[in-house]
Amino acid sequence: MESLLIIVPAYNEEAAVGDVVRTIHAAMPGTPVLVIDDCSADATQAVAREAGARVLPLPHHLGLGGCVQAGYKLAFELGYQYVIRVDGDGQHDARDIPRVFEALRTSGCEMAIGSRFVNGKGSHSGAVRGLGIRFFRMVLRPILGQRVHDPTSGFVGVNRNALQVFSKSFPLEYPEIEALVVLQRKRFRFVEIPCRMRPRTTGRSSITAVRSIYYIVHVLLGVFVNVLKFDQRGRRPDGRSIKPGKS
Repeated sequence: MESLLIIVPAYNEEAAVGDVVRTIHAAMPGTPVLVIDDCSADATQAVAREAGARVLPLPHHLGLGGCVQAGYKLAFELGYQYVIRVDGDGQHDARDIPRVFEALRTSGCEMAIGSRFVNGKGSHSGAVRGLGIRFFRMVLRPILGQRVHDPTSGFVGVNRNALQVFSKSFPLEYPEIEALVVLQRKRFRFVEIPCRMRPRTTGRSSITAVRSIYYIVHVLLGVFVNVLKFDQRGRRPDGRSIKPGKS
């Protein structure tokens, strides 16, 4: 499929990862699937291999960002032109992968985001998380120069230009929002594609109500650090040069 690799970051997802791999194969026959196992303590690796995936086992637990970057780095070194990330918990619908891939190939954008909210039909997974998403929409709009409906989506496709950047530098914890700012620093573009989000059938999210506060503060600091890097290079977040003596 034009050098496409699908990566599935997974941590203790033995109950879900097998079905994730099988549905991806059904939606994208012949496309390689790489499960990046983030040092799971269960049978995630064995279940993924049994379902037909290749597995990249990490020797230490790196967290989501480190796990995704390991997949990006390997994909870049192997020469893949496109990578689509699907989470290992089964919430992303593999039937949407072809549309994300088509957007990558035809839009001219470096990133395609599978969005629950771009068509106004998605629902939030919790009140606190919903408030966080709305908050980051407001924070990101002036930085990115365009609206992003689903800034926390993990259903993301990138082309080789973005892959080259992310293989060298990628946010290590809660990476989705910071990755958008990194793209803006490179003046890359993204597009959102409507997708379906299924309820989690096994396990539970690591982002609890208490950790949601930590999540917001942590990501907000990361966003501001990246914005400061803009200023140090003499450019506004919108890409325009800053003239001496003007703010």
